[in-house]
Amino acid sequence: MFYTFAPENNFTIMKRKTVLIILAVILLIIILIIGKKAGWFGEENSAINVETQKVIPTTLIQKVSATGKIQPELEIKLSSEVSGEIIELPVKEGQMVKKGDLLVRINPDIYQSVVKRSAASLETVRASLQQSSATLKEAEESYKRNKVLFDKGVISKSDWDKAVSAYEVAKASRESARFNVQSAMASVSEAQDNLKKTIIYSPTDGTISKLSVELGERVVGTMQMTGTEIMRVANLHNMEVEVDVNENDIVKISVGDSVNVEVDAYLKRVFKGTVTNIANTANATTSADQVTNFKVKIHIEEASYKDLSENKPVGYSPFRPGMTATVDIITQTKKDVVAVPISAIIVKKKSEIDPKTPKEEADKKQEAVFVLKDGKAELRAVNTGIQDNVNIEILSGVAKDETIITGPYSAISKTLKNGDAVQTTNK
Repeated sequence: MFYTFAPENNFTIMKRKTVLIILAVILLIIILIIGKKAGWFGEENSAINVETQKVIPTTLIQKVSATGKIQPELEIKLSSEVSGEIIELPVKEGQMVKKGDLLVRINPDIYQSVVKRSAASLETVRASLQQSSATLKEAEESYKRNKVLFDKGVISKSDWDKAVSAYEVAKASRESARFNVQSAMASVSEAQDNLKKTIIYSPTDGTISKLSVELGERVVGTMQMTGTEIMRVANLHNMEVEVDVNENDIVKISVGDSVNVEVDAYLKRVFKGTVTNIANTANATTSADQVTNFKVKIHIEEASYKDLSENKPVGYSPFRPGMTATVDIITQTKKDVVAVPISAIIVKKKSEIDPKTPKEEADKKQEAVFVLKDGKAELRAVNTGIQDNVNIEILSGVAKDETIITGPYSAISKTLKNGDAVQTTNK
């Protein structure tokens, strides 16, 4: 039996060729991708363009910047300790005063009346004390007589008991009267003190930096609560800046650190200052971000603004409480140190820097830089020290005169790998 096969038509042949072509193209694309990654071709253009910088000795000045308000170093708040109407107010805000000058007088009528009543009560209890003393003397003499008679058997036991009881009562009455006198004397002293508190004198030389009341206004004050703030007396010759410093920077600051102070009211002027106080306790905060800050006080040196007071009235100060100031606290200065741009520092896993890193250390983070070595990027671990706004100190890992890769940042942080070929594009 013989079989015959019909020849394939043209459509079938073309369809088969098309499939083969598509498969060939896909295979070629796969080969190109694998070859590119494996470096089979294109090596002449594989170098990554980078920016470099030679490491030279540098002077670093580490600063902590903060913003705050100017205030007097000495400012005394004067509040009322008694209640009443202000009947005399001979000062105004901004006026200079001397220690002992009259600042305010509160209506004393009520307190004068209290002094008189207290004095009258004192005289009354003193009279009672005298009467009690006389009664005690009489009871004591009766006690002595009855004791002799009782010892001789002249009077009965009940009569003797009455004499003893009368004597004890007289002693107690005299003691009570004595305590009443002491209490009355304390009341008189308190009334006199309250009367004195109706007049307030300046506790120091200074300037009325704030006046919170007016003539005729009523103020409130008691021993149990803080009274109405009447005014503030400040020494404007010694001014300071109070700033908030966050917990990360506060450990860098020490008392005595030099400070550059810029005041918004005096553009292009830099005043000198010194850190005088660092708070031990963080500020209380109720904000949602719960930022932890510490108060730092900075004395503004008078010599740095002395020219602003020339040809001005006596007692003039170029600064006013509440002015805004920006400070740069110089925490540390180092000369001739190995330093690199901050942007050159990256953080990598230790295993990326050194493949021989022990397994337990492999995932730990380490600061590193790329060093240019024979046309390739060498990733090195570094230890850093202080920094300024641009550069950071390298304690170990990079030596003077070596060349480091400084940019672009996208290449340093993402693209560049240890051993990659690089090409310098410095301008």
